[in-house]
Amino acid sequence: MMRSPSFFMSSPDIRKPRNAARKTQGVADFLRAHDRMALLLPAVSRMAALQKDCTAILPSLFETCTVMRFDAGQLVLATPNAAMAAKLKQQLPRLQDGLVKRAWQVSAIRIKVQVSNISEKTTPTKQLRLPSSALSALATLEGTLENSPGNAALKAAIGAMLKRHQAGR
Repeated sequence: MMRSPSFFMSSPDIRKPRNAARKTQGVADFLRAHDRMALLLPAVSRMAALQKDCTAILPSLFETCTVMRFDAGQLVLATPNAAMAAKLKQQLPRLQDGLVKRAWQVSAIRIKVQVSNISEKTTPTKQLRLPSSALSALATLEGTLENSPGNAALKAAIGAMLKRHQAGR
């Protein structure tokens, strides 16, 4: 039994937030409105359904893995690194059996490592706490500075610093 794309798009048991449903509907409407893009809609629906079934069969692995392509019984999966590819390779028989039980005609599964942009781990900047004596000295300085164009930026910076430190306490 081969599943039709309309089956997945009109399934009433899928619960989405209202905004997500509107955005999804907007994308589908956009694709339907353009002739060339409308040709992609069945393929996109099929790939989304296949990704959903793979996630249901192997939920822990498919948090980071994705379906790249499915043509003529050949399923190509993308993994973020070689370690995940090795784990997935061990589970391929289970995945293939599960997909066949869900009416997908999968005869072979290939894995490709797709290294994505590796973001550097950012260390949070340490927020310094000024003692109350320092805050009062800054407030005094701000009040005693002459109101001139040259001091305007300094007074604004001191005021912003005081506001930030007083709000954080």
